[in-house]
Amino acid sequence: MKHPEFPLTDDLIYLNHAAVSPWPKRTSTAVIKFAEQNTQYGSHFYSDWLAKESELRGQLRTLLNAPSVDDIALVKNTSEALSFVAYGLEWQSGDNIVSSDEEFPSNRLPWQSLENLGVEFRQADLRSAISPEDALFALVDNNTRLLTISSIQFATGLRLDLEKIGAFCKQRNILFCIDAIQSLGAVQFDVQAYHADFVMADGHKWMLGPEGLGVFYTTPEARNKLKLTQYGWHMMKDAYNYENKPWEIHPTARRFECGSPNMLGIHALSASLSLLLETGMAAVESLVMEKSNYLMDRIDRNDQLILLSQRQNQFNSGIIVFKHKTIPNNAFYKYLQKNGIICALRGGGIRLSPHFYNNNEELEKALTIMELYYS
Repeated sequence: MKHPEFPLTDDLIYLNHAAVSPWPKRTSTAVIKFAEQNTQYGSHFYSDWLAKESELRGQLRTLLNAPSVDDIALVKNTSEALSFVAYGLEWQSGDNIVSSDEEFPSNRLPWQSLENLGVEFRQADLRSAISPEDALFALVDNNTRLLTISSIQFATGLRLDLEKIGAFCKQRNILFCIDAIQSLGAVQFDVQAYHADFVMADGHKWMLGPEGLGVFYTTPEARNKLKLTQYGWHMMKDAYNYENKPWEIHPTARRFECGSPNMLGIHALSASLSLLLETGMAAVESLVMEKSNYLMDRIDRNDQLILLSQRQNQFNSGIIVFKHKTIPNNAFYKYLQKNGIICALRGGGIRLSPHFYNNNEELEKALTIMELYYS
């Protein structure tokens, strides 16, 4: 039986939440209501919109376990937030940044672009050591200023021990930056337990929201290390005093929001997060892991398929990558898409990423459709 919040068309099985998620029904309703209000009243209810903006900051604070809403900035996307860090820090020639060789371009290009300043970007082979964390630590030296990593790798589903990495960085006074786009909305997350300085994520994947709106978390100490690279009315301390001369930078994370907020996106993302928080992130994570383990078990037992994702026990994720032993990935992927299994080509195979609302009947049907292709 379908989840009432996800009345997807019957000819689709949606297993692509690590890319772009469908919206819950409540999110569609919120967007329609907001659009109709704009059409009928313009900005007459702007004070209500500001209240919704405040509500969203609170929801994101809860999702991250941030100490305060003052630590939450609403940004366009993960790439923008990563660029704020890359071009906000004062670098010295000879500094280095440690990351991995599995990062999505958003968590690679901003750092590589600093090489003309004499900053070295070091990429660890996460499979080369006893643990992925040890592979990262092996590249750290006295000139390491920052360690930046995806909490879960987009192409493999590899999930890192963020507490271990955070403790390592804190002990050595290294800034810790986390691209959390494959975690937030899928698994429980705790910026305080991770000793994270910077965390960023878009809302359109596991958070079930729209593209064009994300979250940027900073500690007070870390954000004071960042010089601003964008300016506008909204990042002033007294933003609604338009004759504010002279002006001051906003003391909170709102300093990274230079212009008018994405009110449509705010209404949509707030509605989506309300579903996750009502369900409870402990329950969401448990269900995501249940679906993921179900698919991994079935794929691992199939003598025609090769499971590329590694079993990690408590560090499993919602991402499963596999391939057929003889059928080319492109051909297999096209067949699955044509037959309504929404997935992705990633990590040298086919990537499945179920969410908490997917039911076992859907998963079984998807597996049956796969088997029909090569049986």
